[in-house]
Amino acid sequence: MVLKPKLRFVDSELEKIKQNHLYRKLKYGTTKGAIITIQQKDLINLCSNDYLGIPPLNMKLKQMQSSSRLVSGNDESYQNLEKKLAEHKSLEASLIFPTGYMANLGAIPAIAKKGDLILSDEFNHASIIESCKLSGAKISIYKHNNMEDLYSKLKSNQKNKFVISEGIFSMDGDFSKLKEITDIATKTGAMTILDDAHGDFVVGKNGKGTGSYFGVSKKIDLYVSSLSKGLGSFGGYISSQKNVIDLCVNKSKAFIYTSALPSFLVEYSLKRFDSNREKYQKKLQTNTKLLVNGLKEIGYSINSKTHIIPIIIGDEKTAMGFGHYLFKNGVYAQPIRYPTVPKNKARLRISVTAWLSPQNIENSLEVFDRAYKKFMKF
Repeated sequence: MVLKPKLRFVDSELEKIKQNHLYRKLKYGTTKGAIITIQQKDLINLCSNDYLGIPPLNMKLKQMQSSSRLVSGNDESYQNLEKKLAEHKSLEASLIFPTGYMANLGAIPAIAKKGDLILSDEFNHASIIESCKLSGAKISIYKHNNMEDLYSKLKSNQKNKFVISEGIFSMDGDFSKLKEITDIATKTGAMTILDDAHGDFVVGKNGKGTGSYFGVSKKIDLYVSSLSKGLGSFGGYISSQKNVIDLCVNKSKAFIYTSALPSFLVEYSLKRFDSNREKYQKKLQTNTKLLVNGLKEIGYSINSKTHIIPIIIGDEKTAMGFGHYLFKNGVYAQPIRYPTVPKNKARLRISVTAWLSPQNIENSLEVFDRAYKKFMKF
């Protein structure tokens, strides 16, 4: 195909990306349990966000609603799941969105507006960053988990103030200082918004999430979370008091102007919600401990206290070589590079799941041991 002259700038942009070792390509594969098959090669999957590894459930598909929820797409299954999610978070109401990304895009601009102040952790997810921009509010970025910086920046005269943080940060795998955040928010009259995509269904009592883990559930004003990670289904949701949910139904463009999530996916989430999640949560904790301890014994510097384990490489080119070596030796752990993380902070991001068997973990550690000697031991 002949490239149109007016699109030649695209090639230049792509070449810049390649020169900086930041070029990305889609890999197509099939997943079964702890194994992902790519190019007819079976690999131990350390990239999945299906943390609990609840086995697939057989279901008959229903007709698609093919409409927004405010028109004719509001299947009764939504009501059942939203009620359970609200109880799960000990709040009055919930609202389901097609994805967790859209839940942030929908909720934050619906409740924050021009003249308000948003305090956002510098390591927050891209969906939070974009949502804050859409709100029109003044945005102040506080240093990662730095409570002195947060407190100093909250001293302002804005009528409405919001503090937004992830519960478990997706790239570093560390917890937010949620107890301190909620204390500061209470002291300054700010509202606390928690994106708990990576903590929900995984940590806390009965998998209630990071708020439960730190004992501050009642101090969270708005939860944003995912049905696609710990629960292993699809979609996103928010939980709050009823008037906040009502406001989002009426103002959230990401809710109003999009098709409803197909009801069979909502029903699938319901079945997974009602499954014996606790046993999978315990298996995930066991697997995480096994893998973390094994990596530390090899010599890796591991600071994460969660199921997200970053191995910081630094240089983007080295990280790509590291990832390619793992792939060749039967382990799938994708290198993460700029702009997802800062430049020269490239890493291998390992996601532990309950799918992994002790043998999967042992085999992975053998490969990581050889990789350490090749790439890390200078």
